[in-house]
Amino acid sequence: MKEQRKRYLLDEEEIPRYWYNIQAEMPNKPLPPLNPATKKPLTAEELYPVFAEECCRQELNQTDAWIKIPDEVRDKYKYYRSTPLVRAYGLEKALGTPAHIYFKNESVSPMGSHKLNSAIPQAYYCQQEGVTNVTTETGAGQWGASLAYAASMYGLESAVYQVKISYEQKPYRRSIMQTFGAQVTPSPSMSTRAGKDILTAHPNYQGSLGTAISEAVELARTTPNCKYCLGSVLNHVALHQTVIGLEAEKQMEMAGEYPDVVVACFGGGSNFGGISFPFMRHKIAGQPGKDHTRFVAAEPSSCPKLTRGEFRYDFGDEAGYTPLLPMYTLGHNFSPANIHAGGLRYHGAGVIVSQLLKDGLMEAVDIPQLESFEAGTLFARAEGIIPAPESCHAIAATIREALACKETGEEKVILFNLSGHGLIDMSSYDKFLAGDLQNYSLPDSVIASNIASTDPLQPESLL
Repeated sequence: MKEQRKRYLLDEEEIPRYWYNIQAEMPNKPLPPLNPATKKPLTAEELYPVFAEECCRQELNQTDAWIKIPDEVRDKYKYYRSTPLVRAYGLEKALGTPAHIYFKNESVSPMGSHKLNSAIPQAYYCQQEGVTNVTTETGAGQWGASLAYAASMYGLESAVYQVKISYEQKPYRRSIMQTFGAQVTPSPSMSTRAGKDILTAHPNYQGSLGTAISEAVELARTTPNCKYCLGSVLNHVALHQTVIGLEAEKQMEMAGEYPDVVVACFGGGSNFGGISFPFMRHKIAGQPGKDHTRFVAAEPSSCPKLTRGEFRYDFGDEAGYTPLLPMYTLGHNFSPANIHAGGLRYHGAGVIVSQLLKDGLMEAVDIPQLESFEAGTLFARAEGIIPAPESCHAIAATIREALACKETGEEKVILFNLSGHGLIDMSSYDKFLAGDLQNYSLPDSVIASNIASTDPLQPESLL
């Protein structure tokens, strides 16, 4: 009997030396972000006061398909990359499916998630620019922990605004950030004008990523030598995350297979883009044998911007500090339900992903909270890894695909991104196992009301 290989690893010299910039090869380029005051396309220079300058250039780069990873950043990647590609034999057996299921295990990074892939270069670019302080927002805490760690690598001071409900639900994420020297503040807070305004209007508000972004951007604007770093949504973040898919592509070759379906959970788009974009370039190019792959983004039913949102210009934060972004959105005033997948509770989708969805190059599904935890629990028992609540959505979507193969008898190859582990999220599993979690159904009227309050400028008006 042939021995079954479980894991596929790359040597250090095979860690990618370039990030893949899908903007350069998209059939329809994303519409430009707009200056909210002038409604004119934004320039990189207008972003310089907030972001590291190199990140600003990467954000708007629609010409270079490959962008070099700085040698120092690649050396830091060696601390945990390559991450394993794993064949999920246990899950396949539990489902009784003929599908071949693989997952890219990003949970093995020092911070337990994929977020470090972008935190390291963002902190590096800030340090190279002479910046001394960085600030950010975080939902579940994975991004905040990653930036705190990366900032400590480069001798930077870090301040993190954590969504208040997650600050309370996930105290050990806060502890991790503080261990690496970060100042952590529950958001909304009284430390910024944006936070004060929101708390004045809604004294018991439990926060959102949009609120926390507003506070972090305000701090960056008002603090000397401080820059803002973002963990998802923006183009340069998805760019940095493509190390995931570029490694997975080589590892799938080692396995002798190519994915028919690529799945990832979806909050703002960083881990979805990270695993999908390198494979999607073959679909865009129409490469025989590699142009059939489906790309599935799995979002929570309680925050369904891809499946039920509207494609239009909207702010990336609640206070309206950011540029206007062309994206699928639920409205920047959207107040998400207090689900335990805190990293997915964002009102909008990244600009690149929004355009790809609009063009039919990918698809999206929404996953109820209970289904996500049922999937995560099954995966833990089958594969021995407790996934983060966010990653449970990708597992649930993968299980749907695998069970469809069971019905048809098709032996499809399914690849999903295990974006993080859930070992610091056990309070949410406690509530699930005790039967204390519930699904949240978002009324159409709430979506319509929020979208109606956004800027009336529509993308079509520029075409």
